Amino acid sequence: MAEERLQFHEMGLDDRVLKAVADLGWSQPTLIQEKAIPLALEGKDLLARARTGSGKTAAYAIPVIQRLLDSKQRVREQDVRALILVPTKELGQQVQTMIRQLTAYCSRDVRVADISGKTDLSAQRPILMEKPDVVVSTPSRVLAHLNAQNLALHSSLEMLVVDEADLLFSFGFEADLKNLLIHLPKIYQSFLMSATFTEDVQALKELLLHNPVILKLQGSQLPDSSQLQQYSIKCEEEDKFLLIYTLLKLRLVQGKTLMFVGEVERCYRVKLFLEQFAIPACVLNSELPVQSRCHIITQFNQGFYDYIIATDEQSLADPTNAPQVTAGKGKKASTEKRPKNKDKEYGVSRGVDFQNIANVINFDFPPTVESYIHRVGRTARADNPGTALSFISHTELPLLGEVEDALKGDNADCVLKPYEFKMEEIESFRYRCRDAMRSVTKQAVKEARLKEIKQELLNSEKLKTYFEDNPRDLQLLRHDKDLHPAVVQPHMKNVPEYLIPETLRGIANPSSGRRRKRKDKPKPGGLIKASFKKHVGEKNPLKSFRYTGGRNKRSK
Repeated sequence: MAEERLQFHEMGLDDRVLKAVADLGWSQPTLIQEKAIPLALEGKDLLARARTGSGKTAAYAIPVIQRLLDSKQRVREQDVRALILVPTKELGQQVQTMIRQLTAYCSRDVRVADISGKTDLSAQRPILMEKPDVVVSTPSRVLAHLNAQNLALHSSLEMLVVDEADLLFSFGFEADLKNLLIHLPKIYQSFLMSATFTEDVQALKELLLHNPVILKLQGSQLPDSSQLQQYSIKCEEEDKFLLIYTLLKLRLVQGKTLMFVGEVERCYRVKLFLEQFAIPACVLNSELPVQSRCHIITQFNQGFYDYIIATDEQSLADPTNAPQVTAGKGKKASTEKRPKNKDKEYGVSRGVDFQNIANVINFDFPPTVESYIHRVGRTARADNPGTALSFISHTELPLLGEVEDALKGDNADCVLKPYEFKMEEIESFRYRCRDAMRSVTKQAVKEARLKEIKQELLNSEKLKTYFEDNPRDLQLLRHDKDLHPAVVQPHMKNVPEYLIPETLRGIANPSSGRRRKRKDKPKPGGLIKASFKKHVGEKNPLKSFRYTGGRNKRSK
């Protein structure tokens, strides 16, 4: 069967595209690419459903590039011929990067511009005046440029792509999409790519597609248990912190890990808690500019951090639902204010390409089945294995039931198994966790968030001229210290042997690598403690200020 699969070189693609595909290390197309690319090259409209990490971006990017190269041979006039709509800015940057990689050998013929960023319309106008062949953007941003007459599509557009189609309506782009249609020509080819088929996707299909070919690939929305191991463990609030400490500190969870929590403030609470034990983690904060968020993702992908803590897109999709998720905490006024500061066009569990994620941990269980699928879809991408672990409190049990029912209906092999872990075994760590949690106060969380904002101000290109004119403000900002930071106790970073449960002593490896290296290096020259112990019975050099050991003794 593998021999019968259609290969890239059999699809009638340009040699320059094939060379770029080879450089990316793609030996053969994925299932979605094998089915979608030939149909798209025939000029058909497509509605494709394939799970996260199956190569959907390349499935539409390759035919878009090929058709542009073909049209360049007939029409020499430079114009915007392809529009790619994405729900988030992070995905916009990712799509642009993918197209640039695929056009590495034909970059003069096919130019791409990502205008999804938050920069001023006037700053992006010169880019659009050059009429790039492909424009990548969110619907609201394209509409703003069309209204400002920086962009014209009614006569030139040939292809429209909607990536992560099931998210566009939930991110509040329904009105923007309908207004956008007025500016499009009557005839154009459309691609709708989605991980799920929802009512929103059905509505988009009726709006944008003309007699489409519907590809429902991979019946299961998640890989089966041979590739993706899914576990759940029932634990309450304090036990969640105790368990995450044990799993990470004893290295029971290995590899790059993506942790999902319910809201931004909780991201910082978990981060500060882990820092108490010298476990470095980074936070992907929706309140920060898109460049900063992409920089954090790049650092994570390059291995600067092993753990990244993020919120779900669900609370951003419908701000009215955000306070309900954390209703137990109270203080409705503060939760209602928060979504205003968040970036509407931000999404972590969807679209963003975290590389080589070995584990996904749902520290707070997702509020919907779709959200669970897209969170867990960050791991076990392509043919790589992955693990998903969900912490379940008693209030989240109904949500777990919904997810299990949906997954069983989808694929009987795709279910959450109970994580066999005896909580009583790690009771010895509880006092440490309580000690750490006392240090992570509300004020400390606030200080951590302010510190990040201060760093953004110092790194801001826009504020450079302001700080040049007002050096005192820059000086004050640099020397503005945290008033109530989380106090880190040095002894907490080490785990004494006697605290590790006997059952875990053979498996656990609590950051002992560094300490062992330090002991191994001085051995040839002798350890200070060992040489001091030899002379315990003799005169104490600390009392007499005389040391007559070592070389003097040997000489005698």
